[in-house]
Amino acid sequence: MPTHLCLLGDATSPHVQRWAREMLQRGYRVSLITARPASIDGVTVRAIRPVHRSLDWLLRVRETRRHVAELAPDLLHAHYVTSYGYLAARCGKHPLVMTAWGSDLLVTPGKSAWMRWLTGWILRQADLITGDSASLMSAVADFRPPGAAEEIHWGVELQRFHPVPWRHKQGSQLVSLRAWEPNYNIDTIIEAFALLQARLPGADLRLHLLGGGSLEDALRSQAHTAQLDNKVQFHGRLDDTGMTRVLGASKISVSVPSSDATSVAMLESMACGLAVVASELQANRHWIDAQWLVAAGDATALAARLEALIANDAIAEQAGLQNAARIAQDGDRAVQMNRMHALYQQLLRTP
Repeated sequence: MPTHLCLLGDATSPHVQRWAREMLQRGYRVSLITARPASIDGVTVRAIRPVHRSLDWLLRVRETRRHVAELAPDLLHAHYVTSYGYLAARCGKHPLVMTAWGSDLLVTPGKSAWMRWLTGWILRQADLITGDSASLMSAVADFRPPGAAEEIHWGVELQRFHPVPWRHKQGSQLVSLRAWEPNYNIDTIIEAFALLQARLPGADLRLHLLGGGSLEDALRSQAHTAQLDNKVQFHGRLDDTGMTRVLGASKISVSVPSSDATSVAMLESMACGLAVVASELQANRHWIDAQWLVAAGDATALAARLEALIANDAIAEQAGLQNAARIAQDGDRAVQMNRMHALYQQLLRTP
């Protein structure tokens, strides 16, 4: 019988979907308990009631326990510590794995003494905690949980995300793959793009915004007020095929969140051979040359970095080639998921 892995997470998230598919490929039987259901081929999806506010997580324990009892998995793995991790911790099922995503450890515990205590309690229930950056691993260590901790990043599917020859790219197209939510500072990207357009009126500039989110109306209004309607394209959430199409046409990727762990979107941009300008965060410093890092929220500095790349196409191309080489060496998703498979098996062998 195949090992039964039960995930807890957002079924609509591409990251959760990819994780499930990777484990299916490695022979696991995979189920998923979620408050945001979606169909995933080969995965048994069990839905709990939707969550509209933070308090709702406390009220979803009974139904989560029921699903876990009925599924009777060999292994439980929750994605996002302060939501699904809490539900998994309340189930009392072991082995229990938790994966931190970023804000759940870098932001949420700082909101109150209660949230810090609860985060610590959740982490102490886990047999293994993973995260995708040194900053997350440091945050885990601050809570001193008894379980093991491993840095595992999401990686990139290199067969899908790969460079397009620079000569095939027209003009200077920029792309952001980040969600249209406050943390990701898409308004700063639009403001910097407006500054760039004013400085380079003759340049063939385009800005592609992928991701979608709650700030869509405000961001569209901002672009309209800046007279960028014919320069900024709001794509919303695209699948991998749509993402690679836009990435293939673009030269520069922009990712300037206020808080983040290792960004899969950034790694995918690098894998596609794009130059990347990113916010000056610990996780980004591990991947991006310091000259292309800026303070989050600083539109003037962001515009200056982008102008430096657009004004010298050879520099932008070289930065993209270096990024692609780095991901080919260190960013292969298959390698990371093989590591995770080995950790699962180790947990199952440990009494």
